[in-house]
Amino acid sequence: MHTIAKPWMWGAFLIFIMVMLAIDIVVLGGRKAKKMSVTQAACWSLVWVVLALLFAYGLWWYLIPTAGPDLAKATATDFLAGYVIEKSLSIDNIFVFLMIFSHFSVPPDYQRKVLLYGVLGAIVMRIAMILAGVWVVEQFNWVLYVFGVFLIFTGVRMVRSAEKKPDLATHPVIRYVKNWLPLTDEFSAEKFSLIDNGKRVFTPLLLVLILIEISDVVFAVDSIPAIFAITTDPFIVFTSNIFAIMGLRALYFLLADMAERFHFLKYGLAMILVFVGVKMLLADWWHVSTSGSLMVIAVIVLGSILVSLMATRKTD
Repeated sequence: MHTIAKPWMWGAFLIFIMVMLAIDIVVLGGRKAKKMSVTQAACWSLVWVVLALLFAYGLWWYLIPTAGPDLAKATATDFLAGYVIEKSLSIDNIFVFLMIFSHFSVPPDYQRKVLLYGVLGAIVMRIAMILAGVWVVEQFNWVLYVFGVFLIFTGVRMVRSAEKKPDLATHPVIRYVKNWLPLTDEFSAEKFSLIDNGKRVFTPLLLVLILIEISDVVFAVDSIPAIFAITTDPFIVFTSNIFAIMGLRALYFLLADMAERFHFLKYGLAMILVFVGVKMLLADWWHVSTSGSLMVIAVIVLGSILVSLMATRKTD
């Protein structure tokens, strides 16, 4: 696999992620039953954005003497474009998280632990999916056209289902889990399971965690092909994904109470998927620079946010 990263860079990044998770768990009380305040969520979201920008600067600074200024600039831009794509598409995951938590009436104090375990599971799954995706692209370059068609289809499907609210009560995963696992009717603090009359039973919080993990797999199937329109370097794909995932919990608590105000954001995300899909299909005839793609995506996201806020303000 072609990559700009040395083995030590992979190791250093994984250590960095483990340190940040430790800070979250120990310093920010990630294992305690407490809701992250809006102020804390805003500060932590800003921290992850700043860290992503510093990481891009670090890539550029490291590659200038070793690979030249042109490759250094291109790599840093690829990372930023990938990060913006993943960060933008992750907003749709927040809407799904909110729907799952609302359906099961999960107390806000318990949501943080579920999302923490969700992030840990997502990191493991992303490593496997990204490495597999890069290998497939390198072996069968034509698969990029398949990704392009898939992204366009997903974008159109997102528009068609934007106004629909799925019924989780009939979700096949929920029916399957309820048939195979003994579930309690009530939550028991933040426990996923407990002993009742000498038998191991599971709380609804485990069912919520399973749905969160599955939703992230679905999200990854949409987002990982999108970043292949920017780069196939596994290090850039992985790091941009992880930075977006690590900031997802804080972003959730920041936007959860005002998700209804971002009504048109899903349409903007659908436009991003269609744009990236078209870009992949026409790559041989129509070249859009990474910086150009970054600008288009930023304009779509900011535009849909502004339209949403203006529309909800008139409603209010």
